[in-house]
Amino acid sequence: MKVIAALVLMFASALVFAAEPVWLDVRSEGEFNSGHLDAATNVPHGEITDRIASLVEDKDTPIYLYCRSGNRAGIAQRALEAEGYTNITNVGGLSDAREKYAAMTE
Repeated sequence: MKVIAALVLMFASALVFAAEPVWLDVRSEGEFNSGHLDAATNVPHGEITDRIASLVEDKDTPIYLYCRSGNRAGIAQRALEAEGYTNITNVGGLSDAREKYAAMTE
């Protein structure tokens, strides 16, 4: 019984301390300034490996990437995976990101 209680406590603790998802807009600064997801941080895809450690400490944190069409987000995703990040989703474009974010926050 103690083992079950310990497992339940560990599971509940993991849920409470689960990392909040990080939304990254990997378009250029100009594109970002013309409209973006409010929850997103702008990190152009060419800068992703230089800046990610200052934004995301835990490599298992859910990271959602978007750009205009999903192409640059795919490039950024591959770069992050090469750096050991494990929970990355290429959402596609800005309209896709808005849709997914709305569904997640309802």
